[in-house]
Amino acid sequence: MSEWKNHAGQQSAAENAEVAEKADIDSVMKKYDRESNTRIWTGKPKMAITIILAAFSVWCIYVTLFATFLEEIRLTSFMGLIILMGFLIYPAKKGLQKENHMPVSDIIFMVLGAGAFFYFTFQANVIVNQGTRFHWYQIIIGIIGIAALVEVTRRCVGIPILIVAAFFVVYALTYGLTNPDFFGRVRYLIRNLFYTKEGVFSTPVNVCSKYIVVFIIFGAFLERTGISNFFIDLANCVAGRFAGGPAKVAVISSALCGMVSGSSVGNTVTTGSVTIPMMKKTGYKPEFAGAVEAAASTGGQIMPPIMGAAAFLMADFVGVPYSDIIGRAVLPAVLYFLGIFISVHLEAKKLHLTGIPKEQLPKAGKLIKKIYLLLPLVMLVVWVSGNFMTMQRAASLAILLSVVVSLFDKDNRITPRKILDALEAGGKSTITVAAACGVAGIISGSITMTGLANDLINAIVGVAGNHLIIALLLTMLCCIILGMGVPTTANYCIMAATTAPILIRMGVPTMAAHFFVFYFGIVADITPPVALAAYAGSAIARSNPMRTAFNASKLAIAVFIVPYMFCYNPAMLLIDTSALSVIGIAVTAVIGIFGLSAALEGYCFADMNPVIRAAFAAGGLLLIHPGTVTDLIGLALVAACLAVQYVKGRKISAA
Repeated sequence: MSEWKNHAGQQSAAENAEVAEKADIDSVMKKYDRESNTRIWTGKPKMAITIILAAFSVWCIYVTLFATFLEEIRLTSFMGLIILMGFLIYPAKKGLQKENHMPVSDIIFMVLGAGAFFYFTFQANVIVNQGTRFHWYQIIIGIIGIAALVEVTRRCVGIPILIVAAFFVVYALTYGLTNPDFFGRVRYLIRNLFYTKEGVFSTPVNVCSKYIVVFIIFGAFLERTGISNFFIDLANCVAGRFAGGPAKVAVISSALCGMVSGSSVGNTVTTGSVTIPMMKKTGYKPEFAGAVEAAASTGGQIMPPIMGAAAFLMADFVGVPYSDIIGRAVLPAVLYFLGIFISVHLEAKKLHLTGIPKEQLPKAGKLIKKIYLLLPLVMLVVWVSGNFMTMQRAASLAILLSVVVSLFDKDNRITPRKILDALEAGGKSTITVAAACGVAGIISGSITMTGLANDLINAIVGVAGNHLIIALLLTMLCCIILGMGVPTTANYCIMAATTAPILIRMGVPTMAAHFFVFYFGIVADITPPVALAAYAGSAIARSNPMRTAFNASKLAIAVFIVPYMFCYNPAMLLIDTSALSVIGIAVTAVIGIFGLSAALEGYCFADMNPVIRAAFAAGGLLLIHPGTVTDLIGLALVAACLAVQYVKGRKISAA
């Protein structure tokens, strides 16, 4: 009897610990990820919300695959449903929420806001054909619709993007539009922002409703196949036994999981809840452990083939197939993660850390038996890169394939209940992306109709003169500042409309210019002072947030340098080059990343003095920059430094 009580007590303690850990993760998510601050629905209301979200996902898949009606009907109905669900899911402010409670004011705002978009849906043919002749009641409807979109965005995305939007709208109303009558300017602005494809319903929302939403739903289904655990086990199997194994596991697993999830903060918290405690237990400092997870999770958005949502927008902005984007993104992504991997290896060697004991690692044979979980991803890449079908059809078939492959795993089998959960999760995740895309459309529309984009381009080109480096530095600062607290998707939309044309005017190829702003929009998640992914990692690691953010920025040094390199030499993005040149660039860039990572870590076989660190850094930078002369000098510097460090390390070992 006493043995049974002890066993029950141990089981109860384990369950309590699991509940406490989940509560900690939830609290971190609620603090750093606005999407996690939702209303509390239980019982029948919860089921009703689940059905609404799931039905929305099914409707989106149907529309993107089969609908042939007017595009204005598709876009306005999509945003109307986003407004409806946004108010149902997200409360007006953070904090304690009553169960099954929604204030009357929210209900009224929801009905009016969604109604404004649905008015456009049912009157689309009339509105499209009425030209510029708009009644005042239509302008008021437009104002209500935009106000509802702004409020939903505030609730689920945050304030920063709205500050940017407010600046451009105020500029348009006060200086940008030439109409001397203020009400005339309001009329013109609302008509363009709400009733044309130059504002809310411009490229971002169009791409979101057509492509992004299907891939978000695919990601939700893929997660339910247990692929995240498979990625973590795979990373353990590949790198767990080596020095500092848990950190290397974090790099690999977070790269793979982040590619699917597309959320820096969300991925940092979910995979970090497993990897960060493992890293700390191995001997890594808390600030370093949190930084590794944040840097790797953030980089998941540049990892082909999914690359988060912004890659779909880039394909549309640049006017190339999506397969071109993922093909050109491979080398920069490899360099990014290789830099982090080298840093964690050198840190492990410096601290004399060991790997995970062999008996604690997953068995390779057991892992191979689950290799079929990768089939949906593999087939998605084949279908998209081979141009066998449209992206949305490929994603839809991949959803079906993920359900099929799950049937072979009894622990993660996708049952009808899980299908409903996945559709619900996909619908909910779409709200934030769509709201951000809608506000990004307001920003780009305000910039376009006032001609401000051209003025900005001329101003920065004038300041930069013939010096590309100045234009690149100014663009980088704009991307990072605007990216603080702004989702990557919206940040990229804004930068594609404003700063990418500056680089193109300076002679940078269009593809390289768009990759540049895309990368620096992402890195804002780990760049102080508003490094949300790093702060989330520090919360789990219980470390100093600012130190964690600086460590994450240091680990992700490649993402601060590589974009400059492919602007100066687009061959890194496979632009106007040969296979032999790409191999040469890849080899020298890899050695360069090693040199730079070693310099920042201050260790390679032994501790470095300042002179060796400087030489390593110089050699690394010269090798990353493509060019025969720079490569030869860089190789000589890195080789000399390696020799010096090797001899020093041997002497220390002998002593």
